[in-house]
Amino acid sequence: MGDSSGSVSVDVEMIPWGGQEHVVQTSHGPISVFVCGDQEKPALVTYSDVALNYMSCFQGLFFFPEAASLFFHNFCIYHIDAPGHELGAAAISSDIAIPSVDDLAEQVAEVLDYFGERVLGLILISPLCKAPSWTEWFYNKVMTNLMYFYGMCGIVKESLLQRYFSQEVRCNIQGLESDIVQACRRLLDERQSSNVTRFMQVISRRYDLTEGLKKLQCRTLIFVGENSPFHSEALHMCAKMDKKFNALVEVQACGSLVTEEQPHAMLIPIEYFLMGYGFYRPPPQLFCSYGSSPSPTSPLSPSCISAELLSPESLGLKLKPIKTRVAMDD
Repeated sequence: MGDSSGSVSVDVEMIPWGGQEHVVQTSHGPISVFVCGDQEKPALVTYSDVALNYMSCFQGLFFFPEAASLFFHNFCIYHIDAPGHELGAAAISSDIAIPSVDDLAEQVAEVLDYFGERVLGLILISPLCKAPSWTEWFYNKVMTNLMYFYGMCGIVKESLLQRYFSQEVRCNIQGLESDIVQACRRLLDERQSSNVTRFMQVISRRYDLTEGLKKLQCRTLIFVGENSPFHSEALHMCAKMDKKFNALVEVQACGSLVTEEQPHAMLIPIEYFLMGYGFYRPPPQLFCSYGSSPSPTSPLSPSCISAELLSPESLGLKLKPIKTRVAMDD
């Protein structure tokens, strides 16, 4: 997979993203990064949920026409897959130690260093910030045991789909699964169950980040579906962060995987978020309607995002189905 000092590039056929896979060697092992676009443009970095990769986690968002225009015309996309979750991944040897959450974070940092990028802001989808409860720990333990003995069996796939999607798309009024759930189910069949088990064990060993959130001064946009099993975690995270640096968007009738279930609900909040860094210029009529001036164009010295652009009112006003904490309190 290449020597320890660099990366190898792998041509990927039959993938409509039009990019190239790089296998970057890190101090915690190799990691797959699928790069789409001109690397001279500002970077947009993604990291997928357990048992998913960039295709199954972000296809809905990046193939949504308006979002595709925004992202691919303004950014170079770096899709980082968790170890063993990339397309065509082989089973990771049991001789290799299971990484910690810090190890995975260091892998991401090393990937950013390798490509010469740095973090200016965060967009989080149904994030976790507390240590797992006993209920979650036990649930994950049952899941890992099932995968150990039976692989990616039916009950494991059903449990993962419940993690990702709301009841409405898992079983509509005709009692049928939506197309996105069926597609995700097929993609789960391609996962190596031992690799998914390793990632789930990492999640079960995470620790509480609450105290660190109070010190975080990285501007953060949080999306969470109101039917997500991690809805309360997202609210907790938002409450503990400095209000000047974060905004919360709750998407109604949606599960955890907002990128697939309701990608249209993400577009306008993301546009406002990126405008504050000068990475995106909206059409002139948008400026006129809000009486604001264009954002600076230099990505190296982003301006402070104004309260107007990240206020719950502006995030929730333009788009449905979105509700905000302010809207709930009214």
